[in-house]
Amino acid sequence: MSVERVKDFFEKEGIADRIQEFDVSSATVELAAKALNCEGCRIAKTLSFHLDDKVILIVAAGDAKIDNRKYKDKFGKKAKMLAYEEAEPLIGHGVGGVCPFAVNEGVEVYLDESLKRFETVFPACGSSNSAIELMIPELEKYSHYKEWVDVCKTAQ
Repeated sequence: MSVERVKDFFEKEGIADRIQEFDVSSATVELAAKALNCEGCRIAKTLSFHLDDKVILIVAAGDAKIDNRKYKDKFGKKAKMLAYEEAEPLIGHGVGGVCPFAVNEGVEVYLDESLKRFETVFPACGSSNSAIELMIPELEKYSHYKEWVDVCKTAQ
């Protein structure tokens, strides 16, 4: 299970005890917000895309949506999300638990500017019933992100 993979990853960092696991699903922004009793915008959702011959992850605020123009301007291609069945083999985590931690080699992680308005956010931890609260500098550190990007629009 990929939650075990993430636990091992965070064990090496000394923060595995901060992972929260729920008796209910946290597979969507709405479900995660309910499980965590927080605003949906503070859920750090991880979106997965094909980009040429690689896979990229974009971590964004729960209320953000990919802006196709911004995405194309940044990456030079139209946004093409991974199919449901591609997530686990290509990323290392299945849909509902995709996160930027302990991913397969070669997967690049980008953090979207939509996250910067929060002190802490809640990304998943490899399963559809887990999360961890991280400060933005911790998210930067543990995600091994490539760069900050501005490819989303947020709900007004």
